[in-house]
Amino acid sequence: MGKLMVVMLLIPALFCRAEIVDLERVRSLALANSRSLARYDLLTESALLDEKSQRYDNLPSLSLGASASMNLWGDQSLQDSLGAGVSFGVSQKLWDGGKASVLKAINSIAVEITRKDARAEYFAVLDSADTAYYGTLEAAAALDAAVSNLEAAVLALSMAEIRLESGMISYGDYLQALAEKEARETTRNQGKRDLIINTAKLRNITGLEGNPEPLAINFEHYGDLISRISLFSEADIDARGDALWKAALANNPSLAKAALNSRRTEQSVTLANRDYFPSLSASLSTGLNYSWPDRFTAGSGRVTISGNIPLDFWVTGANVEKKRIAQNEAALAYRDTEVSLNIEIRTALLDCVAQADSVLSSRRADEYAQKNYEHNLELYRLSQNSLAALSDAAALAGSSRTQRIRAQYGFLSCLSRLRSLGGISEDSDLRALLLGA
Repeated sequence: MGKLMVVMLLIPALFCRAEIVDLERVRSLALANSRSLARYDLLTESALLDEKSQRYDNLPSLSLGASASMNLWGDQSLQDSLGAGVSFGVSQKLWDGGKASVLKAINSIAVEITRKDARAEYFAVLDSADTAYYGTLEAAAALDAAVSNLEAAVLALSMAEIRLESGMISYGDYLQALAEKEARETTRNQGKRDLIINTAKLRNITGLEGNPEPLAINFEHYGDLISRISLFSEADIDARGDALWKAALANNPSLAKAALNSRRTEQSVTLANRDYFPSLSASLSTGLNYSWPDRFTAGSGRVTISGNIPLDFWVTGANVEKKRIAQNEAALAYRDTEVSLNIEIRTALLDCVAQADSVLSSRRADEYAQKNYEHNLELYRLSQNSLAALSDAAALAGSSRTQRIRAQYGFLSCLSRLRSLGGISEDSDLRALLLGA
């Protein structure tokens, strides 16, 4: 059943053309293919239109009207009963208590908030692209390890068969070798499944028609960075954490959005206070009329100036107090965002240090485990070792290699996390910040 499932999963992949892609191309394709990012672009355009509409509200308001009339009965003739008119009016707010300037500031803040949302989504898409890219490479490396483990199990089984025939081992030892081989085959099949799924995720996020084949990561490029981060002292961690926090204060979109929300609530309090002020407006109207027998006559021009003085101060006071409560809530939300982000940055940095240590230690463990397996394999060939000892050595070699793979790609994922938290666009800028360059 397991083999059938793997074959069924492999069938669609056989008809897809593979396309080699590197990380930068995957990121570019993910950004271009992201529907959520496109949605935020539309929301930004909508916010800009709202800002324009608010500015238009401060311009003079023009109106044009037309009317026609005719008597249906009475003593007048049809001609005498005809009448028509055209009217034109202009109105303009002279003073609105200062609301226009406050509304302009609120709309500008709303546009910036939408832009920060789009910026946050930009980093979310980059994180998704990195996760899909690293996940595919990690699945491919895990599959290679599974294939290597299977080959070792097949070799051990072939030697066990020969020894069983010559009576050098018991039937139980042979069954153990057979079970090891089947277990390794199952792990290999699961590895194929994981690779197909991760490749499908990568294809979906990039929008490519064929199966994307990611270029392998050259971990030698990260050798110096891994070595230096693994040696960070507590003072180094504090210094790098402060540098990342400084970058986040300037660039993190979530923190910037929280600050903008706080500013917007401040402006809302100011706007609510403007309801205490009177307002003043002016209008000009004139018209052109037609009637029989006077024909066309120009209507008189009329200028109207009107003012409004609010007297329900208790209503305005309650509204101001409500807006002030919202302002205090926004200030608390900003503080919570600030504290949470600071903790996340320092936690992610500690994770990076731990992953760097894991990369170095897992590499050494992998090297020693492989040598131990080769040594036990040679002893088994010379009939100086048991099958159980060889199986233990093979299991240790397989788990050590898996741990090395996870540590390496875990370190890269930590770098992606730090990049997003700090709002840092370029990988080179993050590297320089971590190395204190």
